[in-house]
Amino acid sequence: MREWLQLRFVLSACKLLVLWGFLCGWAWGEDGAPPGFFKVRGPCGLRFPTDHGAHEGYRTEWWYYTGNVRTNAGRLYGFQLTFFRYQLSAKGNVGQGDALSPWRTNQMYFAHAALSDVSQGRFRYEEKALRGAGGLAGVDAVQETVKVWVHPWKMHIGPNRHELQAEARSFALDLHLMPLKDVVLHGTEGYSLKGSDPERASCYYSLTRLKAQGTVRVEGEDHPVTGLAWMDHEYSSEPLEPGLQGWDWFSLQLDDGTELMLFGLRQKDGAWHPASSGTFVDISGETQHLTRGDLVVDVVSLWKSPRSKATYPAGWRLKVPSLDLHLEIRPNLADQELETASTTRVTYWEGSVSCEGKRQGKSVRGLGYVELTGYARPFDAPL
Repeated sequence: MREWLQLRFVLSACKLLVLWGFLCGWAWGEDGAPPGFFKVRGPCGLRFPTDHGAHEGYRTEWWYYTGNVRTNAGRLYGFQLTFFRYQLSAKGNVGQGDALSPWRTNQMYFAHAALSDVSQGRFRYEEKALRGAGGLAGVDAVQETVKVWVHPWKMHIGPNRHELQAEARSFALDLHLMPLKDVVLHGTEGYSLKGSDPERASCYYSLTRLKAQGTVRVEGEDHPVTGLAWMDHEYSSEPLEPGLQGWDWFSLQLDDGTELMLFGLRQKDGAWHPASSGTFVDISGETQHLTRGDLVVDVVSLWKSPRSKATYPAGWRLKVPSLDLHLEIRPNLADQELETASTTRVTYWEGSVSCEGKRQGKSVRGLGYVELTGYARPFDAPL
């Protein structure tokens, strides 16, 4: 009992330190990253498996998993598991074993987990925040394996296999993912422009089709599931440039074996910034970069959150003339909004979607995920 009380005290103290560090270190509304942080200026030279790991020196980094899985009876679940690394300052990192304190660190970690129970019309999510010290959170890379964790949630990336584990109060994820295609580098060799300035950019890659299997637990009941997942990994030091409210991000997996990622950097008038872009991945894994001029996206319906009062798009008509692709996209649940006051302080909509339409004259259907930021308040945090 004494050890448990000590652990609870340490964890409570860590949460307070995390919040203090976040409020002091995350400077909202900056014109650019503070001096000393690394900047993304061109092709990222990504090499794997090394670059599945952390990129300390860049201010913000995230590992993002989303997917849609079904039980044998056809019950559909959408899931999200995200790990964020946030560097408090550009000064050198101080980790465990420091003479001053084993708890001293320059790294903070957050995690979001969500489950969309489409058949039951229920959305659940949870968030965590811990300092990168004392073994509570961090990133380890050993040979060809990368581990990212915010205790007790964790992910492992190994040769041809990804493992996800997260247990929340009313749901849990235990999933095994196998890449069916190679890594996709977005933009120019992973250099993904996010604004007018060449330094408003990130290093960004995805695994766009992973075979998923494992267990989803809901209210204490385990459900074996199979399906498809998507993984994003991105890092940068820059905030969105002034005048941008947020972004609309789409990841779609079509039943003809192709995938589509696109993001729209949304300006104050709702129009997409010229740096908005996307990537099409064909059945063999070959990619085609898409510019703003390639993308026609119209909002066809809206949904207003009863909590944040933000009004989000809730249906889209997408055209990519260069691909002869036409899709109607709709949320599988209206309410898939996350309010993350205890971690990233961002209210955003991230949810499972379905799509159907035609590509090159042939009917296609698919599932995917959409992320919508900057609708509750401008997204003026680092990328």
